[in-house]
Amino acid sequence: MSIHLHSDLQALQRKLLYLAAEVEESVRRAMRALVERKQDLALSVIEGDRAIDEREVELEEDCLKVLALHHPVANDLRFVTSCLKIDNDLERIGDLAVNIAKRVATLTVSPPLPIPDGLLRMADEAARMLRESLDAFVRGDAQVARRICREDDLIDDLHSDINRDVISQMELNPTAVEPYILLLGISKSIERVADHATNIAEDVVYIVEGEIIRHGRGPRPKSAPSQR
Repeated sequence: MSIHLHSDLQALQRKLLYLAAEVEESVRRAMRALVERKQDLALSVIEGDRAIDEREVELEEDCLKVLALHHPVANDLRFVTSCLKIDNDLERIGDLAVNIAKRVATLTVSPPLPIPDGLLRMADEAARMLRESLDAFVRGDAQVARRICREDDLIDDLHSDINRDVISQMELNPTAVEPYILLLGISKSIERVADHATNIAEDVVYIVEGEIIRHGRGPRPKSAPSQR
């Protein structure tokens, strides 16, 4: 690997991690706005999305420049292409934080509703998955990345439980249907955050092992010995 390519790859990683930190903080602030019923905090998440979008575009342009200038191969090529995909996942998580914040901003002017315990746990787990998938990216840890992929089922189960609980509350309190629908939307957005964290973990496996594990793909079967 040339010195210039090595330097550019390090720069990509730094920018990606900086974007990731901003996105993770955006999700956490949106959830804190829900718990504390702070409309101004929710609005700040919405306003901060422009900066995230700009960083996403800048990182994409940098990845394309590396591809054009250095023509990386093997591990380096997998790294750059995965950076492009992770960049997109992070931008989508930023959008989901905005979706949560918009719903929270509406909820803050409605009568207070009890927040399902599972919703806060779900948010914590999704944020942890995001953080650990990025840690696995930095360390090149495919084992941790594979574990994160398996943990997505827990988020799906929590989302299903929340849906049942909220629908039950809507039946008991039909005058509060609209706020409960907002809670369902928040739960769905958190579930999608975990999906994108899983996508990042899958990309880590691809970078480290060169194996695509999306859509439940496992290791490639070994070819049967030829019969002579």
